[in-house]
Amino acid sequence: MRLTLMFISLGILLSILTACKSDEIVSELTVHYPKPKELKSFELLDQHERVVTNQDLAGRWNLLFLGYTSCPDICPMTLSKLTHINTKISQLADSQVWFISVDPNRDTSVKRRAYIDYFDNSFIAATQQHKQLFPFVRDIGLIYAINDDGSGGDYFVDHSASIALINPQGKLEAIFKPEFKQGEVPNINADKMVRDFRIILEKSK
Repeated sequence: MRLTLMFISLGILLSILTACKSDEIVSELTVHYPKPKELKSFELLDQHERVVTNQDLAGRWNLLFLGYTSCPDICPMTLSKLTHINTKISQLADSQVWFISVDPNRDTSVKRRAYIDYFDNSFIAATQQHKQLFPFVRDIGLIYAINDDGSGGDYFVDHSASIALINPQGKLEAIFKPEFKQGEVPNINADKMVRDFRIILEKSK
């Protein structure tokens, strides 16, 4: 009788612990959508000049980051962190990092390939002309703007420093936001991002 009661007590305790675990919430740096958003059809070109579409998102978790190869700080810093983050996330689930260039006029396939190979040649470095690119970027909850005065000289591109998380069903699941500290460029918190991904992954099961 005592043994039976002990097993019942253990079962109740495990149920409580499991419930507590599933009730974990993501940090203030992550926007997790209770109902993932369906993405519109898109066609981009990767660094090998292959067409990539919604089908290339299916079956794995995807981390999408905007940038451009001439970016002086945020892009190389974030991509460097993403190599570390993806190593940890890929131990939990199949994952893929996408670098979406928002400077298609200067970022040729050759430049994108050389740039992304410096960080991880398994990453996808895709782009498209603005007419197709801007709606896609807006659809994944991010934004960019070209600061070109038309003089033909160098220009900067303003873009989101956040990372979009697309689930294995090809839907927008979450946005990982950077930390903003006075006097510093926006920066992704790798530990919080990996922790939040674990929570999202657990809730998706």
